[in-house]
Amino acid sequence: MTVQETITGSLPVMEHFYTLQGEGFHQGRAAYFIRLGGCDVGCVWCDVKESWDTNAHPRVRIDEILQFILSGTQLYVQDNHSKTKPFVVVTGGEPLMHNLDELTAAIRTAGYPAHIETSGAHPLSGRWDWICVSPKKFKAPLDEVLAHADELKVVIYHPSDFEWAEKHAQKVKPGCLLYLQPEWDRSEKMTGLIVDYIKDHPEWRLSLQIHKYIHVP
Repeated sequence: MTVQETITGSLPVMEHFYTLQGEGFHQGRAAYFIRLGGCDVGCVWCDVKESWDTNAHPRVRIDEILQFILSGTQLYVQDNHSKTKPFVVVTGGEPLMHNLDELTAAIRTAGYPAHIETSGAHPLSGRWDWICVSPKKFKAPLDEVLAHADELKVVIYHPSDFEWAEKHAQKVKPGCLLYLQPEWDRSEKMTGLIVDYIKDHPEWRLSLQIHKYIHVP
């Protein structure tokens, strides 16, 4: 029995596409994105507010989602033994509003690393190769999710956000990578503050949204 034949669930999918990861530690690497509908965090500066309404997006069977990934990358991944597969990023919206156990099982069984980008505001589900937690003031992350983060990425919208970043950096596991990222519309002002902050606090790194500079999804 194939993995597709064992899948029964579905998820609301806003969009899916093959591109480069634009942020954080894996910046610049090939990645297939699955953007799920539904978010109750409500960031005022969110650039995908159309993702918030779960019911606005069609529910897609997980075996179909897997087929998106396979079809979308097959032209670039011809030989599984000699080429590295791109990783799959599950994002939103807030993806942890949904149970992701079956989705990650399908992704990993197909040989793709599974990454998630989450605010951490809902309990963790799924089995992940990389967990990026980007905590938001609008709905605080759960400590249990922060404890599993491989990457903490804090968006800096206001100078007070540095204190917010440090508060959550104390809750991640040893070895978790720490990133500060300027909010896009305020990047001209915030980037300089972040640079100065990192020079004084070298445990942090700078994350930029390079996909917006090179005009890819």
